[in-house]
Amino acid sequence: MDANDSNHKNLQAGLGASSSATSSSARAVTSATLSNEERDKILAMLDDEPEAESLDSHTLKKMVLSFEKKLSKNQEMRIKYPDDPKKFMESEIELYEEVQKLHVIATAPELYPELVELNTIKSFVDLLTHDNSDISIAVVDLLQEMTDVDSLHESQEGAAALMDVLVENQVITLLIQNVERLSDSVKEEADGIHNTLAVIENLTEFKPELCTEAANQGLLQWILRSLVAKRNIYDANKAYCCEILAVLLQGHEENRTLIGDLNGIDNLLQILSVYHKRDPSTADETEMLENLFDCLCSSLMQCPANCERFLRGEGLQLMILMLRSKKISSKGAIKTLTYALSNYNGPDCAIKFIELFGLRSLFPLFMKTPKIFKKMSGESEHIEHICSIVVHLFRYSSGQSKSRLVNKFVENDFEKVDRLMELHFEYLHRVQECDNIIEKERQELADDDEEVDESLEEEFYLRRLDAGLFSLHLIDTIMLEASAGGGTDVRHRIQTLLSQHGGSMKAVKDIMREYASQIGNANSEASKDAEQRRILSLIDRF
Repeated sequence: MDANDSNHKNLQAGLGASSSATSSSARAVTSATLSNEERDKILAMLDDEPEAESLDSHTLKKMVLSFEKKLSKNQEMRIKYPDDPKKFMESEIELYEEVQKLHVIATAPELYPELVELNTIKSFVDLLTHDNSDISIAVVDLLQEMTDVDSLHESQEGAAALMDVLVENQVITLLIQNVERLSDSVKEEADGIHNTLAVIENLTEFKPELCTEAANQGLLQWILRSLVAKRNIYDANKAYCCEILAVLLQGHEENRTLIGDLNGIDNLLQILSVYHKRDPSTADETEMLENLFDCLCSSLMQCPANCERFLRGEGLQLMILMLRSKKISSKGAIKTLTYALSNYNGPDCAIKFIELFGLRSLFPLFMKTPKIFKKMSGESEHIEHICSIVVHLFRYSSGQSKSRLVNKFVENDFEKVDRLMELHFEYLHRVQECDNIIEKERQELADDDEEVDESLEEEFYLRRLDAGLFSLHLIDTIMLEASAGGGTDVRHRIQTLLSQHGGSMKAVKDIMREYASQIGNANSEASKDAEQRRILSLIDRF
């Protein structure tokens, strides 16, 4: 047994003894049946109780002085009797109890500047390195309450003072050092881990620029190590780690680069691989799985090196296995494939996906949305992702790979063309309904002699996209690609179905010209121009 274990057990024993009398009294009270008269007397006594002393500057200084005395005594006893825990255990219990009393400070964030002046926050941070983990856990619990975002917003001055001194004293580094010695197998330490993550969440939510700093101070590495260690199990702290990891990666390019350097792409694939054979057992575990996929997708965004790592780590193979399984993980796999194909190495992903016979797993999901997807996120999101994947496969494939893709729309008596046209009319109807509403609004504005300015035009367009225009553009792009590659038979099938349902080739071309005019590309202006030319060429051949 090491010294910390001994201290932990001794401190817990001391705290348990000090509370035993209270527990006995409570059991005695609850074991008896109170009459109405006795209950009224107790309530009257509670009403007559004097109010607790309000927390003001004077009271705060008294509490801080008492805390500093207990801290100094504990430090003195530990120095004097370093090898005899019995000698310093009493001072340790007193220090622990003093920290508990300080929780009231979290109710008065306007007093945080005084705590900073008294150097108390630095004392809290220093205690994160205390040899007894019970003390450090108690301080983490206190910091978690003090950094609660709702409380911080009550006093901007107090929040700024607290944040500045915590950052100045390297609180995140010390939190990570402390959490590395804690174990999920011990309940109190598991709570300490959870509260540590809560402190970090509070800090990064209030001050988002800390995300990069926290990642570089060891947080990202610790999270990855913790997740890999728990690959085959689920618990609340694992789920919380996934939430924090998603926050660290979203919108922070440096962290996306760092996770790649730390072998994080392989780690994420390794953790996710568990779910291609089984579904999460609870709603919370399902949410954790979604966060893991979000982390993987964020890691692939505008990060060519991570995209290469994804391919080398057989990420495509895993996503295809998940598609075949038709389990909950297949939803995240579809989203991941959308991100992988729309990034820098999209061409490599597209060719590899077709070579790995990914089309066999993809098109059953195109033909019919699984019931589980309808329950989780709705059919519209599923169709959008599937169509996006097919569009990117058409864009980047060539030669034999392109022929295999086009053949999917020819086989089985053009069943996929029929499904494509079904989707076209469904989403066209949605957009037309939205357009009718917008047209009425335009007319009302005109009647009131009000102009439709640029911002309102943008709002109208965004509403049309949300109504289904974005998916309609994808669907009609596939229609043009299949028509161009599938020969006269596919084109004739499309024309026939358009005529049967009151559609026309001209209407499809108009939709696609609008799409070409709105194309944007975050990579480069040259990529945008090339894509516009490609779409216009398809329109001409349609």
